[in-house]
Amino acid sequence: MQLDIQARDFALSEALRRHVERRVRFALTRYRDRISRVTVRLRDDNGPRGGIDKCCRVHLRVGGLPDIVIEDREEDLYLAVSRSASRAGRALGRQLGRLRGIFVSRRVPLPAQPQE
Repeated sequence: MQLDIQARDFALSEALRRHVERRVRFALTRYRDRISRVTVRLRDDNGPRGGIDKCCRVHLRVGGLPDIVIEDREEDLYLAVSRSASRAGRALGRQLGRLRGIFVSRRVPLPAQPQE
């Protein structure tokens, strides 16, 4: 799993970079063999004016599935990262569950056992 972190309109601190890496790896570690690339884009829309303007977008590339994009806006960037990472993990789990359900439902049923 390749992780790419990008910040727009502000400098990315080392503490924030470590937080992003830790949260994303924790949320997606179960699926790390299936994920080819994770891109995390951080931005502060209003700058110093404040408000609910900190945005975190997580883009997952998974082989054989459509891309998954999760975006979250919060007043605190650390909270936006945490929420979007956990949402991305749940979304990927749902996608893989649906895929597994398709394969399970297409199996040929076993013939009924004769009852005596």
